[in-house]
Amino acid sequence: MKILFTKSLDKQKVSEKLGKGFSIDFVDVIKTEFIKTKSFGLRNNSLIFTSVNGVKAFFENEFSANENFAEPKNYNKIYVVGSQTKKELRKHNFGTFKLCKNASELSQFIVENSMNEKFLHFCGDIALDILDEKLPLQNISYKKTPVYKTGLLYPKINEKYQAIVFFSPSGVRSFAKFNNFDDVKIFSIGKTTTSEIEKLTDNKIITSSKNTLADLLILIKNEADF
Repeated sequence: MKILFTKSLDKQKVSEKLGKGFSIDFVDVIKTEFIKTKSFGLRNNSLIFTSVNGVKAFFENEFSANENFAEPKNYNKIYVVGSQTKKELRKHNFGTFKLCKNASELSQFIVENSMNEKFLHFCGDIALDILDEKLPLQNISYKKTPVYKTGLLYPKINEKYQAIVFFSPSGVRSFAKFNNFDDVKIFSIGKTTTSEIEKLTDNKIITSSKNTLADLLILIKNEADF
């Protein structure tokens, strides 16, 4: 199977996970750039991170969260979407109060369990509006703080592939500008990305239920036609 990943990854690691029978290429369809933001106090706020870049930009801008349970009035609960986002926080010695697979699951959890908290969401400039639409409707204090910009690169792909792998809604939009989905298997990292693909094609979309690269590679291996 000749397969295109719409994101630069470690080719050796991906090849090892997939095994023999795959021809692998990578293309970056988006680029990110941190936004210089003057840090401010986070007292009495819960924090939301929905991407690895959000975490990286948060610390790049020298924000400081407090995870000391002994200081309940100044303690910042941290809510996270995605296991990779959680891993990035661990690199900075921060834990996670709640991990969810996607923004819809997170919004549901907050509505059911955290109505009285104030939330700051450190995100990209084109972050999805799922949290922004749902939380204020429940009178939950929620504010986006963009800490990185996402640029669409709009690559033109001339080679033919049997399968294409997508990792974000913005990546889907970037790819779709000059390319089509004819006669290819489509793999998606999660439901949010799949929803964007469904706007553009009726092709079958194979979606990771765990929203992880590891699970996605298992799906690709299982779906291969040799």
